[in-house]
Order: sequence, then structure tokens, then C-alpha cells
Amino acid sequence: MDTAQIPVAQLDAAQAETELARLSVLIARLNHAYHTQDAPEVSDAEFDALRKRNEDIEQRFPTLIRMDSPRFQVGAAVDNTFKKHRHLAPMLSLDNVFDQAEFEDFVKRIVRFLGLSPEQATALAFVAEPKIDGLSISLTYENGRFVRGTTRGDGTEGEDVTANLKTLKDIPLRLKGNTPDLIEIRGEVFLGKKEFLAINAAQEALGERTFANPRNAAAGSLRQLDPKITAKRPLALFAYAMGFSSKPVATSHWSYLEQLRAWGFTVNPLSTRLEGMAEAEPFFEKIAQERAALPYDIDGVVYKIDDLSLQERLGFAGRAPRWAIAWKFPAEQAVTRLLSIEVQVGRTGALTPVAHLEPVNVGGVIVARATLHNQDEIERKDIRIGDLVQIQRAGDVIPQVMAVLPEEGRERHAAFTMPTHCPACGASVERIPGEAVTRCTGGLTCPAQVVERLIHFVSRTAFDIDGLGEKSINEFHDAELVKAPGDIFRLPEHESEIAKREGWGTTSARKLINAIEQRRTISFPRFIFALGIRRVGENNARLLARHYGSFSVWRERMEAARIVGSEARQELGEITGIGTATADEIVGFFAEPHNQTTLDDLLRYVTIEDEVAQSGGKLSGKVIVFTGSLTTMTRPEAKATAERLGAKVTDSVSKKTDLVVLGAEAGSKARKAQELGIDTVDEAGWRELAGLPSA
Repeated sequence: MDTAQIPVAQLDAAQAETELARLSVLIARLNHAYHTQDAPEVSDAEFDALRKRNEDIEQRFPTLIRMDSPRFQVGAAVDNTFKKHRHLAPMLSLDNVFDQAEFEDFVKRIVRFLGLSPEQATALAFVAEPKIDGLSISLTYENGRFVRGTTRGDGTEGEDVTANLKTLKDIPLRLKGNTPDLIEIRGEVFLGKKEFLAINAAQEALGERTFANPRNAAAGSLRQLDPKITAKRPLALFAYAMGFSSKPVATSHWSYLEQLRAWGFTVNPLSTRLEGMAEAEPFFEKIAQERAALPYDIDGVVYKIDDLSLQERLGFAGRAPRWAIAWKFPAEQAVTRLLSIEVQVGRTGALTPVAHLEPVNVGGVIVARATLHNQDEIERKDIRIGDLVQIQRAGDVIPQVMAVLPEEGRERHAAFTMPTHCPACGASVERIPGEAVTRCTGGLTCPAQVVERLIHFVSRTAFDIDGLGEKSINEFHDAELVKAPGDIFRLPEHESEIAKREGWGTTSARKLINAIEQRRTISFPRFIFALGIRRVGENNARLLARHYGSFSVWRERMEAARIVGSEARQELGEITGIGTATADEIVGFFAEPHNQTTLDDLLRYVTIEDEVAQSGGKLSGKVIVFTGSLTTMTRPEAKATAERLGAKVTDSVSKKTDLVVLGAEAGSKARKAQELGIDTVDEAGWRELAGLPSA
């Protein structure tokens, strides 16, 4: 049975591992489509449902959590148009809930993590803030003076848009009163509803492109190369969070918001401190009723634990804080006609059916297509060409087909079936048992896969070559200039030929060649990701790079890992987050002679930087195992603390383990540590080592 159709509660471990691998690849693809290609494929609600399923499975099977889990995915790579700047503290995303029960589950996770009593749980205070549908910004102040403003980017580094932000009246260039020497202040840049309509009217009058919604208009206005254009757009900002600070400025989030006001920032006047979780739903209903009358767009309410010391203890889980959640409004719906179904081929050979719809306005956005995911999804909903369908969207994304609406007296088309041969190359297609996806068997002989792999290779989170996008790759592939990754670095030999091509010219060709030359050196994690190995996303690439350190070592170990049962294969499988299916894909990649030839060719032109282990004290790079019962903190909090300090936490003791923390009633792992001569500490020793106060 297809694991996608099995309820979480009924999955066994093997099925759960398969499903987590499927969800990791699917959600990474959807993230890439939304953030990098600006071509979202599903609604927010459907995307969040996939993430929720992933989280539920991880909760049931914590040992199967993958390093490329969606919980670690955030944002998208920055655009080369603007200078990049690294955030002093990560600028991550929020997880979502959609009803009271899911919000209560969020609170229960906090209670379990902190080990709170029922009385303490009831007394948890929150700050609730309307979730502005805008563009997240980080503002850096040195000695009270505004020195830099950056977009969220990929959460680690963003685009420097300082000059444009200085045109906003809501951003003080100097803070009032006493300030830390260095502080990052986070907020949301947005465009009001009336201002949005005025800008679109002006764009239309000039015969220029109009914006789909206020968020797109705000992002487009802020990301202008000429600050004078930004200055003409009535952008506003609400400040709501803190990134890095060289000294404490508050003990609670509510007092921090008050400090923001004192410094001269605008804070959303609807922000409210709640005395307990019982007040969360009434506040949500109140904001939902006021939503239509607000002068700006919101898509939900954000709830944050008020006590900053509890926020510090809770920390982050992958891409999102454990101490905050976004309770989002229901999706918007409409009815339209399904005109046709097109099957598209991705870089891994996956065949995806896409519904082409009669254009319809949904929440102010004209939509005309939706992904149908796979054959099972089409059969489950009995979707056919010509049907009247109910579609749903939440946020600025392509909708989901929710259901087929009955029509009396109309004869329906025949049921849709996936093609037996690839629409791009004609090769047979196959569907592996246990997977929902149908794939082309043509491999790199399939032009769709070759082109898609090349597009992936030069994408922002891979080699990030400016000027080589989907259009250029298709053009150069059709002209037989680029058939393999190594050909990209041979394009400088064809500069004069490129300059003569339609739409190029001498300047454009020179700019492209310069961009290619600048990418002849690449970081090890980016190189791994660029190879496009199935199931290896950005986070798995970083994990592999950290573990092996250099490409030469990794390649040597992967070739040795081809022998099942070898020490190298066992080592690969022991990396936390690399499941059996992922390990098989990696080893299979290196076992393919064509891939070896491609790598040899590529290495003639590219230098791969070794991954340098992060420094950060005596726990950095250490492999730690926790065993037994901890009494002063929960096991999840202990693991999170270790990871925050740079350590790697695993569940099994081996020769690679550096330290075993022994809780009460430590058993076999303690004995194995003693047999292997591995250092051990008790819970008090662990707290001292981690720099935590004595319990």
C-alpha cells in the first residue's frame, strides 16, 4: 500500500522511514518552487498539512528524523542583485496551526519539553500579535545608529537593502535613550490595502505589470535598485522581535515591545498579553472578525511565550522556535472548470500531473493551474478533465483542488491515467512499490531530466550562477553548448558566439562569463547539493559535508561503501538523519560510471572548499550520547542544549562517541561506554560542562 495513504498511527517503522523520505523530497521541491522559482504548486493549507504529517511521524519515530527533514528547511537563497549579509542571529520561520486543538498540542509540547507541572502550564503567559502578510526584515543598530537592513533570505544571510529601508518613515535612523552597543531588531515591511490599489492603478496607467497582492507589491517596492522608487511607495513597518543583542534589554517579550516603542518604533497596537492559553482562541476570533476592516492584510495570529528565559530554554527545532506559533486563518475557496491535465517531468524523473484551470479570482489573485501530485491523489478525489472543481488557496500560492462538484445531466470524461511512456523522451515509466510517484526510466538520456538537473545545478542554493536560469539553460542545451555540468565552465570558450545570439549582446555575454568565473570555487555543502542526488537536500548536504570534511574523503568513502556490510557503509548509515533509502541513493550515485565521469570532468574546472568544523568551545564537534533518566531537565531540552553548543547528539554509543551523559538508571549504553573507554559524566557534570547553573 502507498505509504502516503496510511494514517500516521498505523505506520510501522519501515513504512515511516519511506514516508519521511517521500515527504522530505516533496516538501523540499515545494519550498524550491515557492521561494526560488516563484512558482508555488500548492496552497498554504496543503503545504502545512504535509509538514504536519511529517512532524507527526517524527514524533512517533524520533530515531528516524532525517537531517534533511522539512523541520530544518527555511526561506530561500538570496538574489545576487543585492549584496549579501549574514545575520548575527538566525532569522527563522514559524510553524503553523489552524485550530484550537492544534494550538493546544503546541502548548503541550512546550509543557513536555520544559517538564512543567499542570499549575505552571496553566499560568503560561503569551503575547499575541496579528500576523502581517508582508516581508520580514532585520535592522542592525550600532550604538543606537541604524547601519544595516537585510531581508530574511535563507535565514542565515539576506539581501542588504539598507538604502531602501532608510526611506521608510517607520524606521528610526537613531534610537531614543539607552541602547545596546549592537542589536538586531526584526519587523515586517508591508503595504496597506488602499496603498496597494493606488500603486496597481498607477502601474496599469503606465502600461506596466501590476502586483498580485499587497505582499508582492511590498517586496517589489523594497527590492528596487533605485531607492528613489522605494521612497515613492508608501511602505510601513511593524517591529515585533529581537535577533542578536550585545546585552539584555528585557525579561519578557511584552516589555521588549514596550522598549521598541520607547526607541521610536511602531508596534502593532492590536498586540496583546494573554494570561494563559485559555485566552488564545477568543483573541483569535476577535482578530478574525476585525480582519476585513483592518487597513492592512493579515493571515493569522502569532502567539509567543512571554517569558524570555523560557524562550531561551525552549530554543529552536530546526527551522522554527519552540516558543512561538502562527495560528492561521482558513483558506479561501472558489469554483472553476478543469480544462486539461498536463504531465510534467522533473529532474529526478518524477512525473507530476498539473491541472490547467479556467482562470478564477481567489482572494484577489487570478489562478489558472494546480498540481495534482500523483495518480493516487487523482483517483482518491476522482478528478477528471471537464469537471467543475472546488479550489482552495491560502496565501500567495497556486491552489489545491479540494473536490469535484456534481453536475446533473453532464457526461463526464474518462478517468485520467498516467502515461506509460515519458512525455519528454518516450522511455517507459515505472512506479516503485511503496512510492506514490511515477518516474521516467530514461535517466540522463531524458532531455527533461538533463535540463532540470542542469537548472538545479546552477540554482541559487547550488552553484548560484547569475544569468544562468531556466531560460538560458534550455537555450544553451538546445544549441548543444551545455549537455553536462562541465560544459557550463567551458562556456567562456564560446563568449563571442553567445554574444551574437538573439537577446544577448557583448555586455550580457561578458556578464555571464564573469558570473561563471566567480563560481569556480564552491563550498563543499553547496557542491553536494548541486549534484542533485535524490533524497539529498540542503540539510543532508551540510550534514555529509560536516561529517566527511572534504570531497576527496567523501568520494573515497562512498566508493568503499558500495560493499554492503563494509565499515564505510556502516559509517554512512550511522550518521544521524541519513536513513537507509538516502544511503542507498548516495552509494548508487557513486556506483554509476556516468556520474564518475561527470565528476572527473567537473573537477577539472571547479575547486571545492573543505568544510571547516565550527569552533565554539569544548563541545564543538563532540559526539554526545544521553542515557538514563534526567531529573533537572527533559531529554529533548538536554539534546537541544548540546546541539546549540555545537555538539552532535546520537542515540548509539560507538568508537566515534566522545562523551556519554549518564542519567539515573543508565544501562547498556553506560556499560558499552566503559568497555570502549569513553568519557562519561553524570547530570551535574553535564550541566557544568554546558555552562548551565547548578540545579
